[in-house]
Amino acid sequence: MKKFMDEFKAFALRGNVMDMAVGMIIAAAFGAIITAFIENIVNPIIGILFQADLSNVVLNLPYGITLGIGAFISAVINFVLMALVLFLIVKAVNKTRKPVEEAAPAKSDEAVALEEIFEILKKKGSCKSGVDE
Repeated sequence: MKKFMDEFKAFALRGNVMDMAVGMIIAAAFGAIITAFIENIVNPIIGILFQADLSNVVLNLPYGITLGIGAFISAVINFVLMALVLFLIVKAVNKTRKPVEEAAPAKSDEAVALEEIFEILKKKGSCKSGVDE
């Protein structure tokens, strides 16, 4: 059980999981802001066209069927705005991150020695590299 807990701790505290958790919290907060914006500002403005709040606009079909077209349109607008906000956040975060440059692998002692020998032979003119210089 201890090994399981240690593995879970290593997983849960890894950078990617923590970043994802923070991202989800921020997304939830922005979700609430976007929803409030849509319900309290966008819907009433668009609803002027229908003489009703957009989320209350329904399409009455035969046999007593009503389609909540206004609520659907509100959800689509909500999604598009939320996606736009998250895109802008991710774009800003990616711009601030510096790319991690991988260090060149260290040369082995043998490779260094061979390069030194090659340079010495090249200076003496005893070695042709086969490459036009």
